[in-house]
Amino acid sequence: MNRIGLTLLALLVAGCAAPPLSRERIAEIVADPARSAADRTNDARRNPVDLLAFIGPRPGMRVLDVSAGGGYTTELLARTVGPTGTVYAQTPKPSPRLVERLRSPALNNVVLVVRKFDDPVPPEAKPLDLVTLMFNYHDFGHLGVDRASLNRAVFAALKPGGYYVIADHSGRPGTGISESGTLHRIEETFLRREVEAAGFRLAEEGTFLRNASDPRDRETPDPPQPKDEFVLKFVRP
Repeated sequence: MNRIGLTLLALLVAGCAAPPLSRERIAEIVADPARSAADRTNDARRNPVDLLAFIGPRPGMRVLDVSAGGGYTTELLARTVGPTGTVYAQTPKPSPRLVERLRSPALNNVVLVVRKFDDPVPPEAKPLDLVTLMFNYHDFGHLGVDRASLNRAVFAALKPGGYYVIADHSGRPGTGISESGTLHRIEETFLRREVEAAGFRLAEEGTFLRNASDPRDRETPDPPQPKDEFVLKFVRP
């Protein structure tokens, strides 16, 4: 190949890797008036600008949102990866809220995935750039989910260098996942050990949802205050 051909090839390859979204652009996406009033109310608790800046979605990414629930995070991811990207919204049983949300033209890049948590990745989604699991890993304890199978499936589906981002409600040291069905919390170090056992490496910890004043001894803190919550970003080496 001549020098001109090599230059063109280099430009094409470089163009495939979209730059990360700026914090300003993320804030614009979050502030879009087309988002629902319910989601904007939820923003006060979820800190979506900080969360998205930490997760790092880029235009064109292939993303799996495990346990999509009502689709709050799914929609934010869909808006950030844009029309050239794809978000797979996984749930064993779609909620009415999620079904209604997916009717929006803004979510044309979302694919509903009805699969069990133990095996959440559809074959056509591979390879993935990013997997998210927001505030539901603890529930897999009282739901009897095979978490080792889940984490292995995510690891196998991600590209090398791909990220697995998990946020959850922090439990007290020594409680593991034993309070999943009562306080809806999980011990951070316990979760980290389970995920790392699948081959992941911890890349970064988000502190923007931490609250050291939360006693973590009940589901809703007393006195009333934000829950202590952790956000962990794992990478597939």
